[in-house]
Parts: sequence; C-alpha cells; structure tokens
Amino acid sequence: MNPALLSGFALGFSLILAIGAQNAFVLRQGLRREHVFAVCLACALSDALLIAAGVAGFGALAGAAPWIEPAMRFGGAAFLLWYGARSLIGAWRGGEALLAAREDTRASLAATLGTVLALTWLNPHVYLDTVVLIGSVSSQYADRLAFGIGAVSASFVFFFSLGYGARLLAPLFARPRAWQVLDTGIGLVMWAIAAKLLVM
Repeated sequence: MNPALLSGFALGFSLILAIGAQNAFVLRQGLRREHVFAVCLACALSDALLIAAGVAGFGALAGAAPWIEPAMRFGGAAFLLWYGARSLIGAWRGGEALLAAREDTRASLAATLGTVLALTWLNPHVYLDTVVLIGSVSSQYADRLAFGIGAVSASFVFFFSLGYGARLLAPLFARPRAWQVLDTGIGLVMWAIAAKLLVM
C-alpha cells in the first residue's frame, strides 16, 4: 500500500473525527433516516473539493485576500447561532418526541442540502483543516496525488459510516427523551463553535 495514501487517509480521518456542527447534522439525519445518501455525498464531495484545492496549492490564496477569513468567520458564527437556537427550541418543545408522524415533518431535499452545505462551507475551520493543513502536509510527499486521494477517501468512509451507522442507535432514539438530549447537545455544540469563532 502506498505510504502517502495511508498517511493522507490517517490525517484526513483524524481531522474530521471530532464532533462538530457538520458531523452532528449528519448524525441527526442518519437517525431520522432522512436524505442520508444526499447529505453524506454532499459532505464528502465538499471535502474532496477543498482537499483537492489544498493539495493543488491554493492555500496561499487565502493570504492574498485577508478579508475572506473574517467574513467567513462572522457569517459562520451567525449561522451556527441561528441553527443552535433552532435545535434548543426544538428540544424545549420536545423535539422529535412530539413528532408523532415523523414522515409528515420531513424537510425537503433542497432545504436539507442547503443546511448541510451552509454548515460545511460557512465554517472557517474546514478551510484550515483541508485547504491549509492537508495542503501543506501533502507538500512533504513526492506523491501528492496519492496523499490527496487518501484524505478524500477518509472523508467518504467517515461520512457514509456516520450517516448509515446512526441507524444502529435507532432503538435508543425510540425513547422521546433521547431526542431532546440530542437536540440539546447539537444546539450547545453549535453555540460553542460559534462562540469560538467570535473570540478568535
């Protein structure tokens, strides 16, 4: 096995393993069994584009336009505050526990993809992890393409495992209280990330 490919896979997997706004949303969609394939594919393809940009050396472009970082940071924080508030309100009202007919409350595919793409592309950390960090580490390898393929593969493996593996937790989330706990946790994670963005 190509060592550059393995290193890219290991680094890519470790960077997306931590629970964040995007991962929490994928987990929630997996538990709801709602647009799971589309959500996982959108996340993995987004990562693939960003990793490809990093490996191709586009990380230096961020330095040429210093206004991009604060604009993304404040825009991302505003979105996370709104989404976090929505999750906490849902938990207060009972969240999924009060949805007797869950099928009647399914969000449209367009709305779901809009949310997951906003959670992905409005998060400045995703650019630091993919474009800057993976891009800079890839420059240490003679086979940068293999390193990039390894990192992209890690994203596909992670997101599809999270999205479809969530259904293993379905028995737990048959209990109303579990959905309230999940929605509260998601809301607090979103607000914590937003606060971190605002004080950077």
